[in-house]
Amino acid sequence: MATASMLARTALTRRVITHRLSKNVTLYMSEFTSPAAGCHKQSSEDHKPLMLMFPWLGSRPQSVAKYCEIYFRTGFDVLVVESEVIEFLWPRWSLERGKNLLELLQSDRFVSRPLVVHAFSIGGFTFAQLLVHISQDTQKYQPLAERIKGQVYDSLVAGSLETMATGLGKTVFPRWEGLVKKISLLYFDIFKKQTVDYFNIGLDAFWKIPITAPALFFFCENDVLSDSKTLEELIDCWQLQGITVTAKKWEHSTHAGHLKRHTQEYLTSVDVFLQSLGMVPLKAKL
Repeated sequence: MATASMLARTALTRRVITHRLSKNVTLYMSEFTSPAAGCHKQSSEDHKPLMLMFPWLGSRPQSVAKYCEIYFRTGFDVLVVESEVIEFLWPRWSLERGKNLLELLQSDRFVSRPLVVHAFSIGGFTFAQLLVHISQDTQKYQPLAERIKGQVYDSLVAGSLETMATGLGKTVFPRWEGLVKKISLLYFDIFKKQTVDYFNIGLDAFWKIPITAPALFFFCENDVLSDSKTLEELIDCWQLQGITVTAKKWEHSTHAGHLKRHTQEYLTSVDVFLQSLGMVPLKAKL
């Protein structure tokens, strides 16, 4: 995997083991080479924190690797769940994938692990499919929901259906952005019951989120794919539900590119957030 190769080059004090669990789900495990690392490997492995990462659509391996490295340095393994265009064109499949992912997280391999979610851009839609299932069967998924100790959202796609169509245009065929946007809106209109209705169910699960863990939001005012006012309303809504929310907003930045534009502020925000969760603090800069 290209991501694993990139991580291996950027982390000389550890090696990264890659497990492809399914077409779009990959587990990256960081093994430290220091003698102390293997002292109580098996017992600690069962309770090692797991970062559940949902990258943006069309993300490059080297970009995702930089975020994985942040969490490797805090002692996490990282489970990367990639999104596909078809999931937005036919959300029912995404809903089924969400159920499969929940089953995986409840399997013997992961059932004892504390979780933190980090979703980027339209990857938040993929995570929303998990929230739909959790909301619909709280008794079954309550133990899993309680294992989620923190939530990080970077450039969450928020706003109208037009915003999502714009996002598809920018990420799938940037050269034909306007045309893709028009075709997407027409498609969503024709297949409303198979698309828009599912989107609304996912949005409802997000606004009435069944996860009560503290959350950290990264966003900016000049992002056409992530309406800052909508996000501020969402944050207010969550706070009214008793969720502790921290927000880092910039006047000018780049969609899903805040780490590159504002490196130190981004890392510091994640560091403080993880410390507030009782997680191991960051030990080095990227």
